[in-house]
Amino acid sequence: MSKHLSRREFLQASSATAIAGAALSSFPTAAAQTQTRGPFRGTLCLFSKPVPQLNWSELGKAAKQAGFDGIDLTVRREGHVLPERAATDLPKAVAAIRAEGLEVPMITTELKTADDPTAEPILRTASQLSIPFLKPGYFHYKFVNVVNELNEAGRKLSGLVELAGKYGIQVGYHNHTEYIGAVVWDMARVIEPLDPRWGGYYLDVGNLSASCGLTESKVAINLVLPRLKMAAVKDFRWKQVGPRQWHPITCPVGQGFTPIREFMQALAQANFHGPISLQQEFIIPGVAADQGIAISRATVPQVMESAKEGAAYLRSLLREAYEGA
Repeated sequence: MSKHLSRREFLQASSATAIAGAALSSFPTAAAQTQTRGPFRGTLCLFSKPVPQLNWSELGKAAKQAGFDGIDLTVRREGHVLPERAATDLPKAVAAIRAEGLEVPMITTELKTADDPTAEPILRTASQLSIPFLKPGYFHYKFVNVVNELNEAGRKLSGLVELAGKYGIQVGYHNHTEYIGAVVWDMARVIEPLDPRWGGYYLDVGNLSASCGLTESKVAINLVLPRLKMAAVKDFRWKQVGPRQWHPITCPVGQGFTPIREFMQALAQANFHGPISLQQEFIIPGVAADQGIAISRATVPQVMESAKEGAAYLRSLLREAYEGA
């Protein structure tokens, strides 16, 4: 993970972001949808992964104080709710969060198939709790026969979406680097045949920007918008890790290369009002020393202070995009 940005690095990142923004000023939107001016009516969510130390009530209280409307709740191994205990614990978790004045519009799971023994209990319980959106797990390429591997992933996801539809749950597949669907186009052939009421996309603009070039990102966003269920926001910078080797490293939103402002404008023009999840997955200097897992050992006040800054930044962009403010 990245360290604190120096002033020079920050200015470089800001300059690069401005250039990217200028190039992306005409982000494509779904032709069939028209923009309606007015406040964003969706839910700005805190992804619960970075603060596993908090119990359900503490999670809701901390997120509300940081300026969020809801929680993107982990229902998976090492999550805030263990999948095998979903029927028992998910109602308790949601009740505790709602008691703090927040919603749980989506859950993040590892479900990939309908025959997973935890799939039906999770879906049934989510339905009973009026949780409308679910993020499934990821599929991997083995690079033996990628067409067959993609087709197999499609069969599994199709079965899960069909089961989810029986419970009125919408499934949004998340694009993530190193997995099937990182560049969106491969998963498109899987998702397009699904019932659009229940199967669609969970687009992460940070992951998309890190995986694709400028034109490819614009095409992918245009492709996704008509069936967009949820949106995720994270930011990244490029870091040199060896001779001629550069890796994307997550950083606070607004300090990297992700065209977040342009993405918000595209969402507004498409009249999107689903959940938006802030993906707070970067190392806070002096708190944690390794990307991803290590942040779980970070002290909560520092993590939540960073989340608060991220929420304020996203709200300003949402007001600008949706209300012209």
